[in-house]
Amino acid sequence: MKAASILGSVLLAAVSVQGHVVPRDTPVDDLAPEEPSQLSALLEEAKAQIIEEISVNERKMRKRGLTPSCTLSKLRFRREYGSLSTSERLAYVNAVKCLQALPPRTPASVAPGAKSRFDDFIVTHIQQTLNIHFSGNFQPWHRWYVYQYEKALRDECGYNGSQPYWDWPKYSSAPQNSPLFNGDPYSLGGNGEYIPHEGPVIVPPPGVGGGNIQLPAGLGGGYVTTGPFANMTVNLGPVGGLEGVPAGPLGGLGYNPRGLKRDIGPAMNQRYANWTTVLTLLSQPDVDAFRHVSEGVPYTPEIGPHGGMHYNIGGDPGGDLFTSPGDPAFWVHHGQMDRMWAIWQALGTPFSNTRYTDLGSGPYAHQTWANDPPSPLTPLSEVIDMGYAAPSTTIANVMSTTGGEFCYFYL
Repeated sequence: MKAASILGSVLLAAVSVQGHVVPRDTPVDDLAPEEPSQLSALLEEAKAQIIEEISVNERKMRKRGLTPSCTLSKLRFRREYGSLSTSERLAYVNAVKCLQALPPRTPASVAPGAKSRFDDFIVTHIQQTLNIHFSGNFQPWHRWYVYQYEKALRDECGYNGSQPYWDWPKYSSAPQNSPLFNGDPYSLGGNGEYIPHEGPVIVPPPGVGGGNIQLPAGLGGGYVTTGPFANMTVNLGPVGGLEGVPAGPLGGLGYNPRGLKRDIGPAMNQRYANWTTVLTLLSQPDVDAFRHVSEGVPYTPEIGPHGGMHYNIGGDPGGDLFTSPGDPAFWVHHGQMDRMWAIWQALGTPFSNTRYTDLGSGPYAHQTWANDPPSPLTPLSEVIDMGYAAPSTTIANVMSTTGGEFCYFYL
């Protein structure tokens, strides 16, 4: 089945998860700041399932004289950014700024533009972008990536909290005024200064039909001048995807200092990441359908919440898929991406859940970008390479947020 056909069918489906059924004509106020009751019920069910599975596993292992790596006493909950106290937000911001001040581990011979530990993570993403999107490793690779970033904040910068996330629909009517981007001392910096513009344009590569895709403009477009990341210097990139912005030296790995730009606004948020989007995403019966809702269809207007919210951050580097981790907003966006996958996994069949082992069999389950050129399915044994940013692992080790090295879930 063609990707667009799959997406069309899943968007028409009713929301049905573990006995909860929400017909598609059930009213959902996509502009409401509070989550709809249907979603609240699913989130509580997922959390209860995780707690039950950890408890059962702990009892079984202790009966065998073994010590489980993840227990209820060790379980950490990642929280929505706005739900953190101002002191908790400030601690997170200061840890990010600390990482930006630490020296890089990436050799200058590999990426002369890397000037900090923060930049190490951008280098890894630049080098691997074409192998870690619309491919079978996309979700596990980014899960390990965000975890290692969180670990660096904790181990190297003294951060005691967990990686927060951006609950996309909560602020969709005015994301630029949210606790994430309102420009106060506890935010991730403000929006870019307003510059009249038409919005980003997706330009398909040669040989891909359909023409350019115009996306709606945000309410910024210029440099970030308020909040903790005002006047921040971006060292790497851009690489591609920013019409009218020339690529940086050495394929984005060279030194190219410039200011941080953003273009945040409600149009993209309301179009691609509203409450209905989240309910539809969590309703999907298998990982192939889940990913088509989450990531959309390449080079069509249906770019899903993943691409939609990258473009909603916009600017440089946020609007460039390769160098998007260079904007601190990337990490809360991908915290939410991992949250959606973790909740969807937890809503599978209790104690016989294939969602912790299944990478799918559709066009996004292969080893190349949307299976072009054709390639084998991605195996669980595939290595997740973090380059100089962090240790590597395998996909099998990261399929559950309460397995392997992990012991976390989401509130």
